[in-house]
Amino acid sequence: MRLIVDSGSTKSDWVLVEGDVRRDFTTPGLNPVFHTEESVAAVVMADPDLFQFASEVKELFFYGAGCSSESMKSIIQKGLQRIFTYAEIRVDHDLAACAYATFTGEPAIACILGTGSNSCFYDGNKISRAMPALGYILGDEGSGSYLGKRLLSDYLYQRVPHFLSERLSKEAQLDKDGIVELVYRKPNANVFLASMTSHLYAFKDEEYVKQMVTDGFRKFIDIHITAYPDFSNIPVHFVGSVAYLFRDQLEKACAEFNIKPGNILQKPMDGLVLFHQR
Repeated sequence: MRLIVDSGSTKSDWVLVEGDVRRDFTTPGLNPVFHTEESVAAVVMADPDLFQFASEVKELFFYGAGCSSESMKSIIQKGLQRIFTYAEIRVDHDLAACAYATFTGEPAIACILGTGSNSCFYDGNKISRAMPALGYILGDEGSGSYLGKRLLSDYLYQRVPHFLSERLSKEAQLDKDGIVELVYRKPNANVFLASMTSHLYAFKDEEYVKQMVTDGFRKFIDIHITAYPDFSNIPVHFVGSVAYLFRDQLEKACAEFNIKPGNILQKPMDGLVLFHQR
């Protein structure tokens, strides 16, 4: 029995494969930047539908945000090994999942635009990166956390249109003290910031929202995609909810840089399952 996991900071998608049978599960995200071995194991144990198969899993492939170094990978690997005691466990970066899921047989740039953002070049054998991922405080351009920060700062500076200000104050019940508490004092601030994109999506056809999102994508492309040689002559694929939901703005920003987007996927899991089946 094989288990494939794609984990962002917000949630994790799990697919259990045995022959032609596929079972899908969803848990909270597992990111070694924010989690310990103990909390990784606790997340799995908290899902009885997933946990019941723990002793039957023989191979586990985990792809996750934050798994960019051996020390970070080790946190996830040891946490999972506590539960999946009979499994051979391999942990890799979420960029690898993005590259494998979008690969069409020719070298390409693969990008993540979800809670955070990142990019890599994959030639079918090797994954390489032109720019580091700096996280939601210093980087994550164009991501959900990046857009959430800009929305909230505009909101507190009273620079958002009335329809958004009203939604954030009444429906989301946000005020300055509450925002400061969630951003500066509570854990997983990046997830909270990224959750603000749901309010942007509710008004995705408004000029304020279209401009903010397009600017974020321009920033991502300028920093992360143009750093690759010959970027305008090779496919550029995207994975992530922000890329998928704001596809029109993404395509507009790409056109300004003479980039034609390839695959734009909300989730990489279907492509990952096919990759491992091959």
